[in-house]
Order: sequence, then structure tokens, then C-alpha cells
Amino acid sequence: MSEKNNFIDYIRIFCRSGHGGAGAKHFMRNKLTAKGGPDGGDGGRGGHIILRGNSQMWTLLHLRYFKNVLAENGEGGSKNNCTGHDGKDIVLEVPLGTVARDEETGKIEAEILEDGQEIIWMKGGRGGLGNSNFATPTNQVPEHAQPGEPGVEGWKNIELKVLADVGLVGFPNAGKSTLLSVITAAKPKIANYAFTTLTPQLGMVAYRDSKSFCIADLPGIIEGAAEGKGLGHRFLRHIERNAVLLFLIPADSADHRKEFEILRNELEQYNPEMLQKDFIIAISKSDMLDDELKEAISKELPKGIPHLFISSVTQTGLTALKDLLWETLNKPVAGN
Repeated sequence: MSEKNNFIDYIRIFCRSGHGGAGAKHFMRNKLTAKGGPDGGDGGRGGHIILRGNSQMWTLLHLRYFKNVLAENGEGGSKNNCTGHDGKDIVLEVPLGTVARDEETGKIEAEILEDGQEIIWMKGGRGGLGNSNFATPTNQVPEHAQPGEPGVEGWKNIELKVLADVGLVGFPNAGKSTLLSVITAAKPKIANYAFTTLTPQLGMVAYRDSKSFCIADLPGIIEGAAEGKGLGHRFLRHIERNAVLLFLIPADSADHRKEFEILRNELEQYNPEMLQKDFIIAISKSDMLDDELKEAISKELPKGIPHLFISSVTQTGLTALKDLLWETLNKPVAGN
């Protein structure tokens, strides 16, 4: 049970593609031929390790159970010019938005963005050529056959950045899970304590005329996340691809402006490009506010960022929120 609550967005895994089979060194021998020519076959290719996109997957949880991913070696060549069998490929299915890197260099080796997309991540070694390939008019009995090429191996990191149109940003217990459960079909586990959400919850928001968009409740940010405290970077990485960031600040916050500034500051320290995104502020739990308090809070909030008051409990303001999110996601890009 606890396994399901883990924040699965990062897996460290040891991978090795298959070695190529060796080419055979063999000369034709049968009862009619005492000393025939070379007939050593080629070795088979080693198995590849392949990544395949699967739009039905949302986490990397299933990869936790692979401690080592070892593809099969190619078979050696044999007499009668028989080529060895290729090693069996290993296909790892991953969610969309998965990035694979080499641990040592940090280099991105593959990125999966589409359903069914396949990338040969680690190529199997080529099979060696058998000695029949090396016969020449001057050397009709080549003693040489190639060994197979080795596969590649190493520690790899697989990361998942959630692909969602809207990212929900807020301190723990800001009401993000409750909002998601009300406006989407997602059913997150909700409890009234910090860090309830440890897996990004994704939900589709049904909008007018059969349109929809995706919203992600991401694990709660805390002050200092950019330095790696708390869930830190593992959380912030998920926000990189969201087009719109919806800052959820509870009505009962001691200082709404300060809470927004802390959240914004975390994002900026992690990656200044985050500030290029569209921001929207929603004051949650606002069923406890009267008009006078709403006006006071509105004055506190930064100018130039749209804000609205919502209540997931009474469902107040949710239609206006969906409208604003849809308009922001679909506004024409400047210069087009």
C-alpha cells in the first residue's frame, strides 16, 4: 500500500545491452570435401534496450522492480555460413514526458513524448563477421573471424516530468487535492495534513463543447525547495512543462502576498524561465470570506496577475476558474 503513495518520478537503474555474437572460424568439411573453403557464419546482434511511450502510464513505479536490465547476447555464428540468432530486445514502457540520462555524464539520451514512440536507447553490439567474409583470391583459407562487439552498460537515470496544461502550485494543505477532486474525475486521497500528495495527481477537466484540458496537482512546495529541502527538486521538475501555473493560496493564510512571493521565488531560483509562464492566483476556501475581506485580500495581491476567489466545498467560482484557465491556455501567441 505504501508503495503506491511514493513520489515516483525518478528511477536509478543499471542497464546493459547484449553483446554481439562472435563470427565463426570454420572450413567446410564433409565426406566429399576434405579441405573446403571457409564457411564460418556471422554472429547475431546483441539485444537492444528500447524505450516505448505509453499514454496509459502516469508513473515510473513499474520500473522499480527491475534492479538490472540486461539484454540477451547475440548467438555466435556457426558452420555452413549459419548466422547466429540476434539477442532478444528488452522494451521498457514508460509514461509520456520521460527523460533518460546517463548517470555519469548527465547527458540526456532519450526523451519520450508520444504514445507508441520507440527509441533504441542502448544498442546491442554488432555480431562479428565469420571467416567466410575474409576469403580473397590471395588468401583462400582465412584463419580470421571477428569477435562480436560488446554491448554498452552503465547506471542510468530515468525521470518523469508530468505533461499537464495546468500545474497547481501551493504550500501543503492549500486545498489542491480537494480542488482537483471537484473539477476533474481524479480521486486523490485527501487528508488534512502537510505533504498529503506525494504523487502528482493528474486529472482531465471537462470543459464546454467536449473540450478538455489536463491539470496536475503537484506535491506541496515548501520554502527552501529550490535548495533541495523537503521534496525540493523532485517536485519542481514536474512544473517545468506546465503552460499555466495556478497558485492556490488559502483564504485563511496569514499573508497572501507573502505566500505568493515565496512560491514565486522558489520557482525563480530553480529555473528563471518558469517566470515566462502564465500565472493565475486562486484564493481557496473563500466560502469563509465576506465581500469586505475579499476586497482587502484583492488589494494585497500583486497587480497584473489575474486572481479569483473559489471554494471547492461550495463549488463557488469554479466555472469562472475553468473559463479563465481555458482562455489563458488558448490565447493567441504574441507575434502570430
